[in-house]
Amino acid sequence: MNNKITIGTRGSKLSLAYTNKVKSLIREKGLIEDKNINIKIIKTSGDLIQNKKISEIGGKSLFCKEIEDELVSGKIDVAVHSLKDMESLERKELEVLAYIERNDPRDSLISVKYKSLAEINSGIIGSGSKRRELQLKLINKNIKIKSIRGNIDTRIQKVIDGQYDAIILALAGLKMLSLEKHVIEIFPTENFLPSVGQGIIAAQCRKEDIKTKELLSKINHKETKICAITERAFLKTIGGDCETAVGGNATIENDLLKLRVQLFSDDGKKVFDLEKKGSTNEPENLGKLVGEEILKSAGKNFKKKI
Repeated sequence: MNNKITIGTRGSKLSLAYTNKVKSLIREKGLIEDKNINIKIIKTSGDLIQNKKISEIGGKSLFCKEIEDELVSGKIDVAVHSLKDMESLERKELEVLAYIERNDPRDSLISVKYKSLAEINSGIIGSGSKRRELQLKLINKNIKIKSIRGNIDTRIQKVIDGQYDAIILALAGLKMLSLEKHVIEIFPTENFLPSVGQGIIAAQCRKEDIKTKELLSKINHKETKICAITERAFLKTIGGDCETAVGGNATIENDLLKLRVQLFSDDGKKVFDLEKKGSTNEPENLGKLVGEEILKSAGKNFKKKI
């Protein structure tokens, strides 16, 4: 097995928390000594460009591109990503071998001015997600959505400073950084479906790197991998990009795989929901089937982007 390994990651507190989680799993399994696991911080375009919407600078994949470039070139051995930032179609040289046990996939509301979403009649809520914006509009059409960028600490401070009445953040990230105290409401997935892959840490390596593939396979969480493959197969099938307002969540109950998805029309005026069950042995098939069926339901209301 490898004697040394270099893990590439973004430099934010959250990204480093994800990476240290991967590092601790490798150490706990006795695969590599702690002193031989090196963490390399890599600046990404998504981190460097903060004054524009993600959709205006090339999408969420800009949080992964530079890290994957270093992985392909052999400068690092493992890349750690938040799965929801990854393209549905992986680069041909690379492969995710470890899906870390999923954290809470739900979205949450943070506010110092209000105690719940129901209290916010026409306030300003910060979000960088088209999906979240349209989901909120289904609940209250008077709510105003204002774009927000930056790391978790920065966003929370903007609420405290009064720049926003509230913001929506993934609960998983808040839990990773022990910031749950700021949450005033957690949205159930039944009526507020999260982003595909939300709450999942992905550890990626080169396909040709057999030793690292063996290493990562030993820290993989089987059930999380099944759910991740299902959700990403769905996203790949609908051809969604960073501007696509889509949510999806796969779960396993009594050895049965369930996928529930929500897709908004391109104009944001219509929403299509679908839920199907399938075998845990065929997660990709379920994701593809659900994707094909929801595209059929949406018809001309939605156009594949990629």
